[in-house]
Amino acid sequence: MRRSPGFTLIELMIVIAIISVIASVAMPNLLASKKAANESSAIATMRSLVSCQTQFRALSTVDSDLDGAGEYGTFGEIAGTTLLNARGAGPAIVLDPALLGPIFGNIDAQGRVRKQGYYFLVYLPDAALAGVPEAGGGGPQPAVDPDACENHWLAYGWPIEEGQSGDRAFFVNQRGEVFQTRMGTTPYGLANIPAANAALTGPTMNFAIASSANGSDGNLWTPLQ
Repeated sequence: MRRSPGFTLIELMIVIAIISVIASVAMPNLLASKKAANESSAIATMRSLVSCQTQFRALSTVDSDLDGAGEYGTFGEIAGTTLLNARGAGPAIVLDPALLGPIFGNIDAQGRVRKQGYYFLVYLPDAALAGVPEAGGGGPQPAVDPDACENHWLAYGWPIEEGQSGDRAFFVNQRGEVFQTRMGTTPYGLANIPAANAALTGPTMNFAIASSANGSDGNLWTPLQ
């Protein structure tokens, strides 16, 4: 009788060992590439948000105190999923056309938007210039102050899984410059959300950004090059 061709046990073990070596080399590079892509997308989102906030305010899309000066908005308002009269004045319609894509209208119970391995959160000021996060499901919270919203807003982007979906968190406000941190002291992730003043030198939104210095969260924040 003739033997059927096939692999011996030793040959199979050699093949498995080779595959294991290849995987051990490829996986770190694959993870690094994925994190780099997520971070690039997050940076693009922060820069796009600057442009959209500028347009939103310039159009006086929301002017809840009716003083003729537009106010900065939340993701829900800018993405056209939250009624523009949510602050007590203005038309009972959504922004059309929206300035942000529909994914930014998907706001979770903590006011966060999730996109490509990152969370994003917009803060608007109250009367004392303390940051108020976007409401769960989208839109401004009642404490948001119309006058303060004419001059201030800020936002953070941070990895959903620190070290897995990204290594850096990002910050931007009405100045338009994006800042970054590697979260050496205070990591952010699924359960840990940056406070409004995390990248600032003081407790309220009129304090300076901690540029090349430690912010209120203890992390080193540097301008994005």
